[in-house]
Amino acid sequence: MTHNPFTLAPEQWQRLASARQAYTDTVSPHYDETLQHVTERACDSGDIGKADIGALLMWKRLRADTPWAAKLMALPDTDVRRATATATAAARDTSLSRGAAAQAGRAALAPLPGFRTGDALASAVLTAAAPDRMAIYDRRAHNGLRALGITLSHAPGRYSRYIETIDQLLAAAPAPIRGWTPRHMDTALYWLNHPTNTATIT
Repeated sequence: MTHNPFTLAPEQWQRLASARQAYTDTVSPHYDETLQHVTERACDSGDIGKADIGALLMWKRLRADTPWAAKLMALPDTDVRRATATATAAARDTSLSRGAAAQAGRAALAPLPGFRTGDALASAVLTAAAPDRMAIYDRRAHNGLRALGITLSHAPGRYSRYIETIDQLLAAAPAPIRGWTPRHMDTALYWLNHPTNTATIT
């Protein structure tokens, strides 16, 4: 009988619940205001421009003194918005699975400078575009999956596999984790190996 890697042991679900609680207890409730403001504007416009990508860059605490940032700034905002509009529509397309929507959205962003490789900023754009469907990818969340015994390859297509993995975890999870959004799961994974996350929920 093949073991389903998404059917975690009770103590592993407990670790995830504990990590999520520790995250909400520790991180300022105002930290995500920037992400929320970008989401509100994307909801109205259906796209994300250079100014909001800059805001997400700060929110993710990524470096902007890079060649790709200069190339992105040199593009017309209309070109950037054209790409992000396609990505937004894909991420929100409920006829697609979350994984397929993530794949299409990520592909739409790939032509933009800074979005060809790496998923940190791209995941922020897609999560701002579809906050109930997408999730933030970063190295710590990746390591959180590894701590649960779940392997996520760094091969091309990583972001869509990441979203598929979160989707499968949520489908296999007990209550109340089953009711989490993908964003709730990514914050739990992010905090899973944090030094302060030593408590368990009984």
